[in-house]
Amino acid sequence: MANKSVFASIVGKLLPRPDGKNHEGAPAYSLTPRHKLAQLAATGTLNRTFYAEAREQLDEITRLLPEIEPEFMAKTAIYAREKGFMKDMPALLLAYLSMMQTEHFSLAFNRVVDNGKMLRNVVQILRSGATGRKSLGTRPKRLVQLWLENASDSEIMRAAVGNDPSLADVIKMVHPRPRSAARAALYGYLIGKPHDVSALPEIVREFEAFKADPSREVPDVPFQMLTALPLTREHWIAIGRKARWHMLRMNLNTFARHKAFEDEGFVRHVAERLRDETAIRKAKVFPYQLMVAHAMASNVPAPVREALQDTMEIAVSNVPTVDGKVVICPDVSGSMSYPVTGFRRGGTTAVRCIDVAGLVAAAFLRANREARVIPFEQDVVKIDLNPRDTVLTNAAKLASIGGGGTNCSAPLEKLVAEKAKVDLVVFVSDNESWMDADPNGYRGTAMMQSWQKLKVRNPKAKLVCINIQPSTTTQAVERPDILNIGGFSDAVFEVIGAFHRGELTPDHWVGEIEKIALAE
Repeated sequence: MANKSVFASIVGKLLPRPDGKNHEGAPAYSLTPRHKLAQLAATGTLNRTFYAEAREQLDEITRLLPEIEPEFMAKTAIYAREKGFMKDMPALLLAYLSMMQTEHFSLAFNRVVDNGKMLRNVVQILRSGATGRKSLGTRPKRLVQLWLENASDSEIMRAAVGNDPSLADVIKMVHPRPRSAARAALYGYLIGKPHDVSALPEIVREFEAFKADPSREVPDVPFQMLTALPLTREHWIAIGRKARWHMLRMNLNTFARHKAFEDEGFVRHVAERLRDETAIRKAKVFPYQLMVAHAMASNVPAPVREALQDTMEIAVSNVPTVDGKVVICPDVSGSMSYPVTGFRRGGTTAVRCIDVAGLVAAAFLRANREARVIPFEQDVVKIDLNPRDTVLTNAAKLASIGGGGTNCSAPLEKLVAEKAKVDLVVFVSDNESWMDADPNGYRGTAMMQSWQKLKVRNPKAKLVCINIQPSTTTQAVERPDILNIGGFSDAVFEVIGAFHRGELTPDHWVGEIEKIALAE
């Protein structure tokens, strides 16, 4: 029989030595500059998290950006916006690109700035000094002007909701040259300057007419522009029928409070709209946002709540179905109790990291009915899940457990002890393992040592580490059988599927970002 201590020593010597430390001061592997940028862009929200203040995140990325070539920076900004559905980090990368004498700022601008909110985000960061400038500059000013010129009247009105800066502030900064009398009147209307009322676009004239006479048809404007008016139940029903998908999802309780759901036809409309697969994909919804909607919608009719469950099933339908044995390991340690997007004054999300970890595990279980789920903190946690239950039900069960320190090697050690057969192991964590740390760090991290032992019986097995927090280290070094990926959109499922099928480049996730084409 083999001497286990000798075997363990040999395994450790074969592993690369950790070259960094995580936020807990435990040995870890540093990501490459490109991978660091991808991780920060896909998870960073410039808010305070369990391990990092907002200023630390900003300092980390501004130290990193000089090491990144403009082309990859532009592609990362596009990936973070189009696939990761992020807002702050793509805007920050775009602002940094604006200072570089290359074409990449212009090439990435329209794909990152895909609505008025993103336009205001970019302008805010450009003027904040965060990237070294406090004015827009000629090229950014020109592109903002072009966005305003090409936006529809409806897009302009939607962009007018919000401040710091407001759209009126942006218009005053860039002085767009209107191409029509209607657009000239609209700009004047928005910034409070004299304008030709008769030339205003129809949507504005309808809005002003409704303000003067609420008995008229409700205009198709952002509902925030209407809430100060004396709205009736019928008004709210009309607003809901014209609402965009996200507005419906976020305001279900508002409609309930104003008794709109007393109308059975409106209930059917909302339920059908929420489960509209095309609308779901177009809305770029985070799966965890559906979890929030379902949890908060306690006063809405059953058909609407059931539609939200259907919506979740659609949102995670790209979870890969894996041939073979799948093991999902959600981190339920104490640090996972923090909000997934960090603390933000007046707008902290109710969703915790542990909720997202539970959601990912439940989604994999739904797609792979034979999968095992092994939650862990300082040790593994026993839990019984029914794969036939909905994603939301199992996610809630997983999120109800947890606490304690982080030991990422615990699930792998359990599998080793069981001599288990595995084909794919997926971790969802903040990647801050410390309870299993080797203080000397002479060998690989404990997680790598455990993975190497598991590979003896499962040489073709693959490991995926999903990190849902902004960090620049990992417990499992990138190599052909190991994928490190960040984010909490459903894009991670697509990348995992490609990795399992052997379709990724040797650079894995970074290689996927590199594939993005920058249109000339």
